[in-house]
Amino acid sequence: MNLQQLRFVQEAVKRNLNLTETARALFTSQPGVSKAILELEAELGVDIFQRHGKRLKRVTEPGQHVLKSVDIILREVANLKRIGDEFSNQDAGTLSIATTHTQARYFLPGPVAQLRQKFPNVQVVLHQGVPDQVVRMILDDVADVGLATEALALNDGLVSLPCHEWQHVMVVPAGHPLATVERPTLQQLAAQPLVLYHPTVAGRTRIDTAFERARLKPLVALEAIDSDVIKTYVRVGLGVGVVTELAVQGLESDLVARPLGHLFGSNVTRVAFKRGAYLRQFVLAFGELLSPHLSAALIQQAMVGGGSDYQL
Repeated sequence: MNLQQLRFVQEAVKRNLNLTETARALFTSQPGVSKAILELEAELGVDIFQRHGKRLKRVTEPGQHVLKSVDIILREVANLKRIGDEFSNQDAGTLSIATTHTQARYFLPGPVAQLRQKFPNVQVVLHQGVPDQVVRMILDDVADVGLATEALALNDGLVSLPCHEWQHVMVVPAGHPLATVERPTLQQLAAQPLVLYHPTVAGRTRIDTAFERARLKPLVALEAIDSDVIKTYVRVGLGVGVVTELAVQGLESDLVARPLGHLFGSNVTRVAFKRGAYLRQFVLAFGELLSPHLSAALIQQAMVGGGSDYQL
């Protein structure tokens, strides 16, 4: 048994049992992957996969147990590498962050700049995507840490903690009829074409739920995952925009913003780490920079199962 066989098994599951895609992802040949998996099964004395001819059809019951052990073994191998990096060069390395566009554009510049001041030899890599992609990047060890409002708290493979709280705001051109309204109503919003976030990002579900409860059907003119895109289309008159309050810091004078917390409530962005991962010192330091409520001790306590919530 060797680590290469374990990686082939794990990757085959990630690639929906497609051995051609598995081989491509691991820069090897499909026959080599198939042979390695068969040799592992022979050594273990169980079939990890049920086959139809040469094709893998599904994971067997004993295979499910094997996969759990494989995930633990490969996770600990990754931890060993992190520990080696930590103690051979404690103040240098790469911090990979997976996050949404809004967090990368409006929230993270401050914490990232502070981290670089504290650890000038740490390179920061940003990976942007929708929340489900952020989850996948953390689980696949593409990222050390992830930030998003959705999805992070729902995955058992992650440890997530509240980071910051925010509310939606309305954005309209300065000459728009709603620009003079200090406290817009759902009825007023429903009467206008709206430019909103895509349903998978930035608390959109709260917006939809509020309209449904009021039995109102808004006219959605455009959906986007990017706050700057929403503001651009509001400027050209496509409709009334709804964005996170982070996106209206230093808002240009041609647009007017009005808070909508009274309509859609508050949202919580969370920071997440892969469960069981070893966190290097600069990763913990970065966590502390994200919120005055976070500390290295609290993060480490959560990582060993000591709770994942506190009061913001």
